[in-house]
Amino acid sequence: MTPDRMHWTALLSQHRLGGAPAGGAGPRSEFQRDFDRIVFSSAFRRLQDKTQVFPLAKNDYVRTRLTHSLEVASVGRSLGVLAGDHVLHRHPEMAAAGYSAGDFGAVVAAACLAHDIGNPPFGHAGEAAIQTWFKSSALGASVLARLAPEEREDFRRFEGNAQTFRILARLGMPDNAGGMQLTCATLAAVAKYPRAAHLPFAAPVGISGRKHNFVHADRGRFAAVAQAAGLIPRQAGAACWCRHPLAFQVEAADDISYCVIDVEDAFRAGEVRYAQIEPLYRGIVSDPAAWQKAGAISSDEKRVEYLRARTIDALVTEAAEVFAAREPAMLEGDFDEELIALIPHARALEAFRALARDRVYQSAVVLNLQSPGAAILGELLDAFVGAAEAGAAGAPSPRERALLDFLPGQFLRPAADLYARVLAVTDFVSGMTDSYAVAVAAKVKALEV
Repeated sequence: MTPDRMHWTALLSQHRLGGAPAGGAGPRSEFQRDFDRIVFSSAFRRLQDKTQVFPLAKNDYVRTRLTHSLEVASVGRSLGVLAGDHVLHRHPEMAAAGYSAGDFGAVVAAACLAHDIGNPPFGHAGEAAIQTWFKSSALGASVLARLAPEEREDFRRFEGNAQTFRILARLGMPDNAGGMQLTCATLAAVAKYPRAAHLPFAAPVGISGRKHNFVHADRGRFAAVAQAAGLIPRQAGAACWCRHPLAFQVEAADDISYCVIDVEDAFRAGEVRYAQIEPLYRGIVSDPAAWQKAGAISSDEKRVEYLRARTIDALVTEAAEVFAAREPAMLEGDFDEELIALIPHARALEAFRALARDRVYQSAVVLNLQSPGAAILGELLDAFVGAAEAGAAGAPSPRERALLDFLPGQFLRPAADLYARVLAVTDFVSGMTDSYAVAVAAKVKALEV
């Protein structure tokens, strides 16, 4: 029997993927334990050397994926607490069951903390580079041609969001059933795109259908999460579900953070001037007292920091109000839009996004550094997929044996299955930091001499 609506008692499931027991008595909730497990994971630490916007930035103020993730988690916690306050008033059975607004905040914060943990080196350019290699290179095309359709799309549409679930549910602690063994509430809230890659992307597509959140190899694990959290299947027998309501908040926290903060980074990197961005803040912050205080701040740098904080605070309040209004439709599976598209200041926030798109993501400094990064990932895939294939055939050259030494232990006995071999290579390459990818590429080149 499939659910026809979602229920908060299941949506806040404390069941841990893999069946690990609860953490036991103590001041930390199960969802706070999720947050701590993510913080102490090696995959999360690697985000300190992964690009947010400016690859291999020399300015130590500019954010990395690590600082971005921490900031999104902070915004998400605020959104989650506001949502929890609303849910507890509308669904008193949740309070009776012992849930607090803080539990909602902890789930959203943990999901936000992990939302970029699967991103490859060099930001979105790295993601596109992996997709392009499989579709355009001779070796990549050969691999795709030999895979089943449901396997092929995992590489053609290589997706950092799917890699995030893979790290949390499998790779982060590979000896455990369920990987890091996070709660199903947190794992479902991370999944902004709860569907498989090979399903048709037919129009009209809601916001949750634009990408995918798990690869074919992990479909069983995601199905277990969806069942525990009570997500509504979009169609019987298909690996596709409606979003967890708190996933809309994870998305909003990310959107608010990157729209506002990427512009701040561009200002600190010298790509835009204060006079160009002050009108953006004025479009959202209308309190005269705030502007009086901003005028008394002695430097543009500190003024931008203050106005950024006031802007985010206003946007969080508005996004929480939209969530409260749409929460019944979310439980029915009838809502599939961005929260920030419906806030009163949606157009003003879009102005931040437009400036970031036109003057930041397309800036010369970003593009000039993205191109070499993308080329590096192509070189690494050429080298390591080729070495894995030679190893599986039992005839690796001395160079290919040396390349296999870089790879995780399973390559000493390569999997008989092509899909598993190539998936392990993308796990390895996408898990690299920016600097490590550059260093490994140099070593690969040295082996050619």
